[in-house]
Amino acid sequence: VQLQASGGGLVQAGGSLTLSCAASGRTFSSDAMGWFRQAPGKERELIAAINWSGGSTYYADSVKGRFTVSRDNAKNTLYLQMNSLKPEDTAVYYCATKVLSMQVVTILWEYDYWGQGTQVTVSS
Repeated sequence: VQLQASGGGLVQAGGSLTLSCAASGRTFSSDAMGWFRQAPGKERELIAAINWSGGSTYYADSVKGRFTVSRDNAKNTLYLQMNSLKPEDTAVYYCATKVLSMQVVTILWEYDYWGQGTQVTVSS
């Protein structure tokens, strides 16, 4: 089982990025998935989560209205569209999956598999 996050990079404040998380080794269409981030010296935090079908989502207040989480189960891929990026969005972003969960999962330690992380840096 492997989650491969990609799409990070350096962007100016106000810019946009789209992160992808490609899953392999099993079918993730019955899993809940989430995006987390961890800034230097801070704890890893959940910023967006999505249920198995994509019909239910969760966003942290810090990203609500700017970020959009989505998934393509046919491609076994999770996405995070990030708009209006701010310097405080700078962090390593991780994707994760909770096996066989129909609901949105908002508890970090309930996730079963994690990607390796992709760096997002927003310059002011």
